[in-house]
Amino acid sequence: MVKLSVIVPFYNVRQFAPDTLRSLKANARDDVEFLLVDDCSSDGTRDLLERAVEEVPGAVLLPHEANGGLATARNTGLDAARGTYLTFLDGDDWYAPGYCGQLLDAAERLGTDFVRVDHVQVTGRARQIHRMPHGRREVPLRPLDAILPADRSTSVDYPYAWAGIYHRRLLDSGVLRFRDGLRTAEDRPWIWRLHREAESFAVTSLYGVFYRRGVSSSLTQIGDVRQLDFLRAFDQVVEETAAHAQAAELLPKAIRTYCAVMAHHLESIERFEPAVARTLRTESAAALGRLPQDILRSTLSALGPDRAARLRRVRRHQALRPGAPAAVPATRVHEEAAR
Repeated sequence: MVKLSVIVPFYNVRQFAPDTLRSLKANARDDVEFLLVDDCSSDGTRDLLERAVEEVPGAVLLPHEANGGLATARNTGLDAARGTYLTFLDGDDWYAPGYCGQLLDAAERLGTDFVRVDHVQVTGRARQIHRMPHGRREVPLRPLDAILPADRSTSVDYPYAWAGIYHRRLLDSGVLRFRDGLRTAEDRPWIWRLHREAESFAVTSLYGVFYRRGVSSSLTQIGDVRQLDFLRAFDQVVEETAAHAQAAELLPKAIRTYCAVMAHHLESIERFEPAVARTLRTESAAALGRLPQDILRSTLSALGPDRAARLRRVRRHQALRPGAPAAVPATRVHEEAAR
């Protein structure tokens, strides 16, 4: 019987995949399967994964014939998963020996829909522990209660799918699936849906997953058009949250986070290719126009002068364009949510 399915997408990470695969071997158990999803790699990663199937107990190779992105690759793993519990790992990260067993123990001990954990961020030779931003640990909690307050970092601001373990009932109900085709920020609508729809969760202090930052092939380091998928991801967060029974309370948090991420990308706009930078400005302005304007005004007032000024400038640019779409009032969003 498979207790835990570990879904590991790989795409052109030949340099780092050996560390990942060694860590899986150090976590092998009779009740754990490792679903290795090759997202059509072209750098020899597939060869490493084919060997891993022979060398890593419980490893299964799931190859893509076309590159679909991280969200789609994770969905491929979800479709094949047989475990009572599921978790994720990215193809350039790794686990401490025995971590999967500790994760399973926590899930069975706490008995919740999902359990969230801390992680170790690795940048070059430096390592730093990042804690899940929730104070209460080792007790069952209501996920919806962990979204707010709007002006503090909360559970939905720690979106990493690999920082936790999830009961299969969340997969069976559709909560665990990702939006196919999202190339970045795929964890954002996912973590919000998890907290809106799951019934229980807990936080435990485990530091067994190592997250590699500053990888040159990572989309967070590449300034091409795929980075702009954060707009589609946060549009989804806002749309789905607006349809929730507690939309009035939750939307200010969703919109504040959207604005903060948008301002961050605009602040570092010089790293984008020129055409992408122009698209970022235009689409950011359009996104601001789609948001409920009364919530947006209060958000900008509380966001801090630099970020607010950056977003106001991009809004003015949109307002001066001929045929610019009208802003959406919050009342319409709430009316649509009620319907």
